[in-house]
Amino acid sequence: MSVILTATPLTKANFAPYGSVIERYDASEQTADNTYEINNGYAVRHHALAESKLDGGSVGMSIFRAKKRNNPIALSVMEYHPLGTQAFVSMEGQDYIVVVAKAGTPPQSADDLAVFYATSHQGVQYDANVWHHPLLALGCDSDFLVIDRINGEGNNCHEIDITAWDVFIKLEEESS
Repeated sequence: MSVILTATPLTKANFAPYGSVIERYDASEQTADNTYEINNGYAVRHHALAESKLDGGSVGMSIFRAKKRNNPIALSVMEYHPLGTQAFVSMEGQDYIVVVAKAGTPPQSADDLAVFYATSHQGVQYDANVWHHPLLALGCDSDFLVIDRINGEGNNCHEIDITAWDVFIKLEEESS
């Protein structure tokens, strides 16, 4: 029997067990140390939204082209990266889905998964060892800026196949 999961809105608070949400500080979060004018007043810096961490190798930037997923979205694989964080930022102005499970023991069933709806202005950074599904692009094929560990020794990607779980994410249809 299929399992249908529902995405909840991505917030800094509900994503904290898995990593960081990359978005501007809202008014209640702004301090003189994290939000300030630069470039002779022509820009505002929202400083240190997330920090890349890695064990060996170097921090690199890549672009991943993710194919649009059809509704309902079938989940197929979970992966984790033991040697560093991994961040994704939409470059297409498209919303996307984030599926995660806590770091450590591999997820055992759909009950171990958390599903978030990320809006186009939000990026995510997974902490090292956090289980996550590969990109789930909505609307159209989409490019994502990816900031993660490149080069270096060791296997930095471990996967498990979850296709047999028969898990889907069903999104509400958009009305025109």
